[in-house]
Amino acid sequence: VHYEPMGIFAGNSSDLAALPDGAKVGVPNDATNEARALLLLESNGLIKLKEDAGVAATKLDIVENPHNLEIVEMEAAQLPLSLGSLDIAVINGNYALSGGLSISDALAIEEADSLAAETYQNVVAVRNGDETRPELQTLIEVLNSQEIADYINETFEGAVAPVFEAAAE
Repeated sequence: VHYEPMGIFAGNSSDLAALPDGAKVGVPNDATNEARALLLLESNGLIKLKEDAGVAATKLDIVENPHNLEIVEMEAAQLPLSLGSLDIAVINGNYALSGGLSISDALAIEEADSLAAETYQNVVAVRNGDETRPELQTLIEVLNSQEIADYINETFEGAVAPVFEAAAE
C-alpha cells in the first residue's frame, strides 16, 4: 500500500557533497532501519557497503568510507532532537514528522524503487485461502484507490508514499 521513505537531514552540514572529513552521521540503532540508513548513504555516494550486505547491513559492512564518516547509532526517535550535535542524520519519515521536520527538507530521500523501499512496503496480508473473501477484496480495492493515494500525498507530503497503481496515475 505504501512505504515511509527515510531522509538524510542536515544538522551542522547542509551539503552532502561538502561533508567534512570525520563528519558525525546519525543513524537509527535498530537493525532494519540502520541497514536502510546505510543503503541510503551508499546510494548518495558517501560510503560503500559489502556487495552482499543488502537489507542486513551494519556499519561493520562498510568497506569504503572516503571521508572517514563517524557513524553514530542512536534510538531513531532521538535523531531529530540530536541534529545539533550531528553533521547529518538519516531519519525515518514518522520520526521526522514528529520532530517537526518535513521530508521535503531532506538533503536526500529513499527512492520508491530502492531495495529498502521495495523490501519494507506496508502490505495487506491475509491467511492463505482468505484472499477471495468479499470484504477483504473491498478493503484492498479501497486501500488501492486514487482517493487513498490523494489522501496520502496531501496529508503526509512525501513522508508516506503510496506504491500502488492508482498512485502512479
